[in-house]
Amino acid sequence: MIDNHNKDLSISKQCQLLQINRSSYYYKSTGESKYNLDLMKLIDQEYLKYPFYGSRQMTRHLARMGHHLSRKRVRRLMQNMNLVAIYQKPNTSKKDIAHKIYPYLLKNLDITRPNQVWCSDITYIPMQKGFMYLVAIKDWHSRSILSWRLSNSMDVSFCIEALQEALHKYGTPEIFNTDQGAQYTSPTFTDILKDNNIKISMDGKGRWVDNVFIERVWKSLKYECIYLSEFDSVADLRAAIGDWFDFYNNIRPHSVFNGKSPLQIYLKQGNYDRVFNTNLAA
Repeated sequence: MIDNHNKDLSISKQCQLLQINRSSYYYKSTGESKYNLDLMKLIDQEYLKYPFYGSRQMTRHLARMGHHLSRKRVRRLMQNMNLVAIYQKPNTSKKDIAHKIYPYLLKNLDITRPNQVWCSDITYIPMQKGFMYLVAIKDWHSRSILSWRLSNSMDVSFCIEALQEALHKYGTPEIFNTDQGAQYTSPTFTDILKDNNIKISMDGKGRWVDNVFIERVWKSLKYECIYLSEFDSVADLRAAIGDWFDFYNNIRPHSVFNGKSPLQIYLKQGNYDRVFNTNLAA
């Protein structure tokens, strides 16, 4: 798919045209052992159920499953996955004390229409010989996934790429809500929101429930797609995630919408001159 010998198009330009984060192209499996990667998958599955588990409780859980590990080792694995108990701080990325934190704007807000509020989050995605990070941008009212990107690092660039794609395709929301992770508080990210006159909202410290709708998407994605296969290439992983998001947006019925899909709700109430591209970042 990427031609290393193309003299007319650089690797960066080819990645841009294919909507691939450049760091994903240079992906190499991590130095973690197969056993540690298996442990990380178990930790991720348990964390989806109990996001208030810290390293102490997770160590006890693994011991009950026959994996007797030191708490220090479990803590290191959780740090690699950017998982932290919700009562301590947000569970996706580390906070940068030099970045400005914005107030939470959604409390008691009646969200009744598409593009009123967008939200975003980052999650860990296990692979057979390593792991990736996935960011997605979601319309709060319709639950539609507007854009997403994979990366092998927590650099802010893949979050910016997802944001720029969503803004280009679907206009601007009134409010953009995230956690307090360093990617979202970075001036390079918040300046894009400010330049588009978008109000910035951030979850309270350790309150994953403030961004609960996208947390539910992660749980569904992992149990219905990621955990059913052991992906050994980024290309296969990206294709599977793209297919699942297409299913989620266009086919999967939501009880809150009387069986309609997220895109049916998004399009019914939105006024757009361009065709809605359902092949999101695949």
